[in-house]
Amino acid sequence: MMERTMRLNDWDGYWGLRVAECPCDVHFVEWLEENAITGKTIFHFGSGGHHYVGIRCAEPELNNAVLSINASSPDYDAFMKLAKEQPELLHSYTCYFGDIYTTNAKLLPRFDVVTLFHSCEFRSEKNDAYGALTDLEVMELFVDQLDPGGHVLFYTGSFAFETAKPVIAALEKSRPVEKVGLFKTLLVYRKKA
Repeated sequence: MMERTMRLNDWDGYWGLRVAECPCDVHFVEWLEENAITGKTIFHFGSGGHHYVGIRCAEPELNNAVLSINASSPDYDAFMKLAKEQPELLHSYTCYFGDIYTTNAKLLPRFDVVTLFHSCEFRSEKNDAYGALTDLEVMELFVDQLDPGGHVLFYTGSFAFETAKPVIAALEKSRPVEKVGLFKTLLVYRKKA
């Protein structure tokens, strides 16, 4: 039997809510509130160990359903603890562990809002070992799952935002999206009808 040498490209750390360092999740919830986006289905890239978006969106004022992905075992462990202690959250929030670059559209629902805050942060040659998608392919996949009129948001404060800019520009050419503008640290696009 052949020995397997590939391994999931995960992140081995815990990410707490560090608003001064990374305010994207807080700004996202503020964007939802300011735009009265309620009762929608959201995909969130990178829950962090704080699971702020899922917890806040479960509140009656927002009442959004959130599916989130996380590639950090400690952050996912925090979700399992949260689920055990507050099972009522599972009615509107779930987080799964995995590599976003292996996403299969057949396993996804349709979305009204997609956050791709961590685009270009984690893709490397390690992902190539198991045939992972590129950043553009991930963006295209999630825009394809987005209902017309829905929004896709990026985080301008990401350490990889300069790398993501040309990929976002390529997305503008390959998919029917239009730039809406900035909201605090977030770059907002809308899928054309």
